[in-house]
Amino acid sequence: MTEHSLWRFSRAMHRAINERQLGDIEALIDEDVEWSLHGPIDMFPFFGARRGKAAVIEVIRQMAENFRVRRFDRESIMLGVDSAASMMRYSLTMLESDKPINLRIAHFARFRQGRLYNLRILVDTCELVEQTLGHPLRLPRISRTA
Repeated sequence: MTEHSLWRFSRAMHRAINERQLGDIEALIDEDVEWSLHGPIDMFPFFGARRGKAAVIEVIRQMAENFRVRRFDRESIMLGVDSAASMMRYSLTMLESDKPINLRIAHFARFRQGRLYNLRILVDTCELVEQTLGHPLRLPRISRTA
């Protein structure tokens, strides 16, 4: 039995972010990759949609310049032959401020011949923004009156 593409990609991604070693991750990304990281683009410019290997490598480089992964825990995971989905909890350190950030993400990945060609990541943005700003968000209360 061969190793699932997600495990190789996950290890290479963490090396790319924490050690700024991009060589391994480059080999695991398809030239025509579609990448979407849903979150507050105004606060984190590396969020958003990208297409193509060069654009995705630049996003990973920007992520590595902004934070370090201290720990991650997979809460649940589903693996297909060439796909994977999981809920994860990450503990990060913002490099500029040395501030710890804890967040939850869901990701949906598809692979072709062992290379990532489609990735969608959903971030718990409220939690991320509150921790980054250092205070709770004051959102309008939405209520129905009868």
